[in-house]
Amino acid sequence: QSSVKLKLICAQVLRDLLGEAIEYDKILKLTSDAKLESGDVKATIAVLGFILSSAAKHNVDSESLSSELQQLGLPKEHASGLCRSYEEKQSPLQDRLRACSLRLSQLGSVRWRVDYTLSSSELQEVNEPVVHLTFNVRDRECEKMTPVPVTLSANKFWVLLAELKQAQALMNTLL
Repeated sequence: QSSVKLKLICAQVLRDLLGEAIEYDKILKLTSDAKLESGDVKATIAVLGFILSSAAKHNVDSESLSSELQQLGLPKEHASGLCRSYEEKQSPLQDRLRACSLRLSQLGSVRWRVDYTLSSSELQEVNEPVVHLTFNVRDRECEKMTPVPVTLSANKFWVLLAELKQAQALMNTLL
């Protein structure tokens, strides 16, 4: 029955939204009798992902979601199946969306080195420390680590350190 298939497809889409591996072969098997092309299957997955994540972001209860979907023309049994899947995963989905929101990247690690320049070809005497920082940043989309090198004078480093301490103190008061 098509409402059961929709519920099973929703379960796979929810897996994807929760960061688990989506099993496309199961979705293709479930949609095979509808003779959908791969673009149609991808569009279906995208639409369901949008509906489920939007509902979770806006804290929509399953009864309201079902009513809205029926007003848009989805048969009641299909809306009910979709909403049962949503209701089962609403809380973990909201936690996952909260954890991933407003984060384009994540700091993996920091390496540092201090060089002390005694003199240069232009100046006889420099006597200035230089701080080399390398931030290893993890891209949220592709999970790839990218090094971001930064070189600072000693004065700029002290300013950065003071601002980081202020930010940490502010975060501690918020948590």
